[in-house]
Amino acid sequence: MASQSQLRGRKGKVPALSGTTLQPDDDDDAHSGSSVYQRRQSSLERTLDSDKASVAVVGLLTGLAFVTRFYKINNPDQVVFDEVHFGKFASHYIQREYYFDVHPPFAKLLFGLAGWFVGFDGHFQFENIGDSYTDAHVPYVGMRALPAILGSLTVPIVYAIMKESGYSTVVAAFSAVLILFDNAHVAQSRLILLDATLIFCMSLTVYSYIRFRKYRFKEFSQEWWGWMIATGVFMACTWASKVNGILTVVCIGCAVLVDLWDLLDYRKSSMERFWNHFFARAVGLILVPLTVYLFFFWVHFAVLTNSGPGDTFMSPAFQETLRGNELLLNSQEIRYYDTVTIKHKNTKVLLHSHYERYPLKYDDGRISSQGQQVTGYGHPDSNNHWQVIPTKALPETGRARVVRHDDVVQLLHVNTQTYLLTHDVASPLMPTNQEFTTWPKDDHTRYNDTLFQLHLIDAHDGEAWKSKSGHFRLVHVPTKVSMWTYQNQLPDWAFKQQEINGNKNAAEKTATWYVDEIVDSEADPSLPDRTGDAPAKEPKSMNFFKKFGELQILMLQHNAGLTASHPYASSPINWPFLLSGISFWTNADENKQIYLIGNLIGWWACVTAIAVFIGIIGADLLARRRNIEPIPDPVRNRLWNNTGFFVLVWAVHYFPFFLMSRQLFVHHYLPSHIASALVAGSVLHYILSDDTLNYPISVRGDKMQPRARTYADLGMRGPAALLGFTFALFCLFVYIAPLTYGTPGLDGQQVNARRLLSTWTLHFAAKATDGA
Repeated sequence: MASQSQLRGRKGKVPALSGTTLQPDDDDDAHSGSSVYQRRQSSLERTLDSDKASVAVVGLLTGLAFVTRFYKINNPDQVVFDEVHFGKFASHYIQREYYFDVHPPFAKLLFGLAGWFVGFDGHFQFENIGDSYTDAHVPYVGMRALPAILGSLTVPIVYAIMKESGYSTVVAAFSAVLILFDNAHVAQSRLILLDATLIFCMSLTVYSYIRFRKYRFKEFSQEWWGWMIATGVFMACTWASKVNGILTVVCIGCAVLVDLWDLLDYRKSSMERFWNHFFARAVGLILVPLTVYLFFFWVHFAVLTNSGPGDTFMSPAFQETLRGNELLLNSQEIRYYDTVTIKHKNTKVLLHSHYERYPLKYDDGRISSQGQQVTGYGHPDSNNHWQVIPTKALPETGRARVVRHDDVVQLLHVNTQTYLLTHDVASPLMPTNQEFTTWPKDDHTRYNDTLFQLHLIDAHDGEAWKSKSGHFRLVHVPTKVSMWTYQNQLPDWAFKQQEINGNKNAAEKTATWYVDEIVDSEADPSLPDRTGDAPAKEPKSMNFFKKFGELQILMLQHNAGLTASHPYASSPINWPFLLSGISFWTNADENKQIYLIGNLIGWWACVTAIAVFIGIIGADLLARRRNIEPIPDPVRNRLWNNTGFFVLVWAVHYFPFFLMSRQLFVHHYLPSHIASALVAGSVLHYILSDDTLNYPISVRGDKMQPRARTYADLGMRGPAALLGFTFALFCLFVYIAPLTYGTPGLDGQQVNARRLLSTWTLHFAAKATDGA
């Protein structure tokens, strides 16, 4: 904080607070002649800020990062936490089997590439946490080495971000050490998980954007273009690593909008210059990232050409592009009088009926029709057989007998010889929906109530109805309800089978069915037999953008649907304070466990730094309202434009999680923790520097006059603070390292001693005794 002698009234116009995001030194501030800016660096500070010292420091930090990430990386030799997912996806890439996941493919493609490179054949399926890699001869260390390398390189990138932002070697090392000795980052970087790739790419995005902004006085130069495009590429890699990487895109987008708003000022640029900048950013920060993002999906589709476990998530048209897919092999045209089984797309139950009837009265007192029960049944049974009956005249043979989109049909239940029917009677479990029942074949008094229109999904006029691939909605002609089912089971009187009812929303997406099997084909010599084995077919083609669009929608829907409870899920409000962690792996025989938790000293220091920054800015604003300026202009600009950008990165990667209803875990906070480490370094500089700073740090433009260079000087306080903090951080890191590395095993009392907060749910803890 500035001394009392440095408090001064305003002179002339008030410097703009916002400026441009990440504009650490404004040419407006070159006029400052305060003695604190003319102070010479001490010999210690000059030595530490020399290129040789900086290289030595970053080399030491990087070496330690590799040591902490690779230490006993072969332990445990078992599947850990979400390795069951991401290791499995690597297997699918190697086997070229299509899978579905809510996250984009870039990081998973890297795991597939790493697995292939180290000789993994893809046959191990990562089925369960605890499955042995050693017994299955899986080269898992090579696959874990990928995130370990990226996690290790994140440490020097954090250091470089601070150096490029104008901070001293001591401050840059301080921010890097917060990541170096953080147990959560170490644990996450040693396993086959996506977060190390996400954080590495996010850090590179921030670094590249700072380098781009440093060339703002040499606009449209080769370096300016290069760093802007690098920002776009790394931003796309972040986005393509994990679904929440989109927050990095939002963050850079906010910074660019502020930048463009500043350029729109008529005092700073013409409209021609503004539009040149606008279109340049549109190319470098919109077109380039989109192209790179699309490229990763193009590779994803190009590699996964075989049928796999993800087929059923996709549309029939998509599935028919996969070699060996059941739809491609066995999809056959359906014609009238074929006997078929009909399956619900979402719940996989078969349309079923039997002689039993609905009870006269339900438990809530409502009266039923006492008609024949129509239910959903999950197992093969002759009562699942339905014959497709025409409602129009048909020729004896030929393709006119094929059932087509929008045809009106009847469905005859073969075993009971009754037609499917729905009417304006409330269904057993949902009074708002219609009951489904059947009606005797020979009784024509309710003919109209047995008519259903076949709506094929995404079909053109006259398109043929096909087994397997012909997804459809069955809409009742008189009442316009769709045949629908959901997970709820009927009572014992229906053998706990699934309820079928009529949904009054005829376009309900979950009212989707398909013909699972043609049981009996009506003889017609003009058409091929469809009940036997089909000849091999070549996969069909589908436009890349259609495949991409379909997958994006499914990813968003399924990500939003991850709302089931989880014992280690936590609220975002808990994350900055490390109130809870995640159990990754346990070994009860040796009392070993991996528990994802951060370094309390580092995390609480970062939270404190953010609070201090907000306090400093708030106090400065209040003082300036009273015509007092406690902070010199260059320092204020550095706080607003540089530290403010770091706070923006933290906030954008943190606060959106409060709006999400899906499962959330503390590892979702790790990108924000990186940003908070940058804030902590910046605040440390402000506290120790006596209002000195390295200035200017941006590259001087060709037409700009040279400016007097000033230097930050932390004196002995900086190295002392760094060494003391690093020692404390390292001690706590080592103390809880058994929870990070999963070795050695701890007895109950040792586990209790490492439960630094009562909210940590560690395994194998000793029970409290009465005398405790």
